[in-house]
Amino acid sequence: MAEYEYEYDQEYMGQEDEWEREGLLDPAWERQQRKTFTAWCNSHLRKAGTQIEEIAEDFRNGLKLMLLLEVISGERLPKPDRGKLRFHQIANVNKALDFIASKGVKLVSIGAEEIVDGNTKMTLGMIWTIILRFAIQDISVEESSSKEGLLLWCQRKTAPYKNVNVQNFHTSWKDGLAFCALIHRHRPELIPNYHELRKDDPYTNLNLALDTAEKHLDIPRMLDPEDIVNTARPDEKAIMTYVSCYYHAFSGLQKAETAANRICKVLRVNQENERLMEEYERLASDLLEWIRKTIPWLENRTRDNTLPGTQHKLEEFRDYRRKHKPPKLEDKSKLEIIFNTLQTKLRLSNRPAYMPSEGKMVADIANAWKKLEFAEKGFEEWLLAELRRLERLDHLARKFKHKSDIHEEWTEGKEVMLQDTDFKNCNLYELKALRKKHEAFESDLAAHQDRVEQIAAIAQELNNLEYNDADAVNERCQRICDQWDRLGALTQKRRNALDEAEKILERVDQYHLEFAKRAAPFNNWMDGAKEDLVDMFIVHTMDEIQGLIDAHEAFKMTLPEADKEFNAIMMCITEVQRIVQQLDLKGVTINPYTNITGEELKQKWQDVNNLVPQRDSVLQQEMVRQQNHERLRRQFAQKANSVGPWIEKQAEAIATIGMQMQGTLEDALLKLKNMEAQIMAYKPNMDELETYNQAIQESLVFENKHTQYTMETLRVGWEQLLTSIARTINEVENQILTREAKGIPEEKLQEFRASFSHFDKDGSGRLEPNEFKSCLISIGYNIQDGDKGDAEFAHILGVVDPNGSGYVTFQAFLDFMTRETTDSDTAEQVMQSFKILAGDKPYITQEELRRELPPDQAEYCIARMTHYTGPDGIPGALDYISFATALYGESDL
Repeated sequence: MAEYEYEYDQEYMGQEDEWEREGLLDPAWERQQRKTFTAWCNSHLRKAGTQIEEIAEDFRNGLKLMLLLEVISGERLPKPDRGKLRFHQIANVNKALDFIASKGVKLVSIGAEEIVDGNTKMTLGMIWTIILRFAIQDISVEESSSKEGLLLWCQRKTAPYKNVNVQNFHTSWKDGLAFCALIHRHRPELIPNYHELRKDDPYTNLNLALDTAEKHLDIPRMLDPEDIVNTARPDEKAIMTYVSCYYHAFSGLQKAETAANRICKVLRVNQENERLMEEYERLASDLLEWIRKTIPWLENRTRDNTLPGTQHKLEEFRDYRRKHKPPKLEDKSKLEIIFNTLQTKLRLSNRPAYMPSEGKMVADIANAWKKLEFAEKGFEEWLLAELRRLERLDHLARKFKHKSDIHEEWTEGKEVMLQDTDFKNCNLYELKALRKKHEAFESDLAAHQDRVEQIAAIAQELNNLEYNDADAVNERCQRICDQWDRLGALTQKRRNALDEAEKILERVDQYHLEFAKRAAPFNNWMDGAKEDLVDMFIVHTMDEIQGLIDAHEAFKMTLPEADKEFNAIMMCITEVQRIVQQLDLKGVTINPYTNITGEELKQKWQDVNNLVPQRDSVLQQEMVRQQNHERLRRQFAQKANSVGPWIEKQAEAIATIGMQMQGTLEDALLKLKNMEAQIMAYKPNMDELETYNQAIQESLVFENKHTQYTMETLRVGWEQLLTSIARTINEVENQILTREAKGIPEEKLQEFRASFSHFDKDGSGRLEPNEFKSCLISIGYNIQDGDKGDAEFAHILGVVDPNGSGYVTFQAFLDFMTRETTDSDTAEQVMQSFKILAGDKPYITQEELRRELPPDQAEYCIARMTHYTGPDGIPGALDYISFATALYGESDL
């Protein structure tokens, strides 16, 4: 006897079909199965114009069994034996069993002899196997199939009915409400009074369902209400057989539901993509507008030529750096994340790449941001240079006033003195005295030439630095220069006059002459020394102040020689006084050759000696100030030399994780998230550096030899670090999204990453076109040389880099390598789904959309579909074909 083993639906047959081999079938269940299976067989045999009365008897010769299999399978079986002997019957039954086995069904302990002998249990088991294979096995609902799929279908369809709870194929159907709910769900007009049915009236419910199904759905009455109600546990196979007829009867409606679900899925994806596009456009517009308004402010070089005003601008710039720019940097990072996420979603859903509005590409925003940072750097450099200029101007203006005051004080009355004609009334001795006095004045005048040149040089520098009161400075300088020219001319004129009178005037007072000759340069030297001792200075380093201190110490070393000269000059006066007292002379105590007196020299010499320690004190105070500046430099350098390498190390670590990933993507994402938290926790160190930098700028310290880092380079590094960690996290998240959507194994991802990294020579995370071409060739792509190969590669590059950025990222490379594994919807599939909802019409109505789709998505379609213009259209008809085509056309949403 031939035996067959049944392998599909092993869980069901392995556990519940043991009765067929053991003969333990319950009599009540056997009665239910005989009636149900008989009705099921007749529902198919009537298509061939025949039927059976007794299932165990009518299948014994195998003829109707073979006919049944031909009807339900639609295939032809071998020609049956027409003899009536036992071996003819066995041969026919074996042909039927062989056909069942050819369909992947293995029967256990069911042989042709048992069927020919009329074994009821074995016959029922065989029919149940046929029902499972041809009526139940192919049922599939949400990845569940066969019995589980049929049960899930019943649960989904009856879910809205609160008085129905389908958990199995026996007790859940006793009250008849589940059958009525299935009919009402698909054909509500057949049971319009469903809400009036009662759970405690099962006979009415069952009769209503059985009669309605028989009359309107062409489903024969396979069950008896008495068998279901009066049995504690109705036969599961009988219920499943009858319910499967409901499933197949409503399969057409199921297709419409599947089509609606497909459309809903596509529309949800499209709506989310539209939302991301709108958010990108809004953020891009806002950021570009902010940059457009900010750059003119940063490029404004209007000067107010005041130190407080410039310092106020610097404070405004610091507020911009700390308060206004960071949120915009976050918006820029968010824009890049939205763009990358949107492109990934579009690729995964088989949509064209998103092209932002003109001028709003990521590259456009990056270029605008570069212009902003360039303007920002130039503005800060200009502000600091302006501070230096104004400080220098203030110093020069005060120095100009001081020297001009001294010069004008010296020249006061000199023109009147030079124009005096007193020598016409002098005797010889007085004339000689006047002549010697004039010679001393000429020496003094020549000594003052350097001071006038200094005043003119300071005025010229004030003009070069665009001093705001340059007109007043120029006017005063011109006045001094004009007066100096007049003094020169008057001096020469008086000398000529004295030379004319020299022939008659001879006598000279030698001591007075000696005093005048030595006192004038010494007096001038003291004036210069006093001017130097009170001279104002500006220094920026300890070396400069040390140079001033060294020069002052050198000056002090000349004081002993100056003291000797002072005593020698004063000795002339002493000798004159001695002669006057000795000879009792009158009118000779006054030195006719100079206006300088001994008291003046004494007073100036005392002033010089008093100013020396004052100068010591001023220089030491400046030394302390420069030491404080040095402390600020070292304080900033110590922190910067710690923060700078830390930022560089973190940037290298992020790049390493992004391109040399160890472990799974989730591990890498966790590492990146932890690094992001560490970076944000490190922010106080940058704030501390900003505080140090502010103190340095407020102290007007401009150079720092103790570190290679400036605050600008550290700020740029910090901002690039924040952008890098956000971009890398987004890339890993998109790789996870791609992996989940396409089911890529982790090992395959590592293989793709290894190939990509091998050709990413500079570790930038991008491949140039020639590197990408070499990578494709290395993994097996046959790209030919010549124009044909170039055209083929250009086509591939257009797919991988649709925006024409000039490089290929790892995400784009991954999408390209896995593009054939995606189960994406197409325009043709969406069109076919709409065609099902429209009942094969070339148009669809608003009522059909609202009936088959959820409200929000139905209204979404109605708002976007154009009116159908075909000749067979009706008023209000909508064109779903152009709508489906637009979904997969150019992405101008």
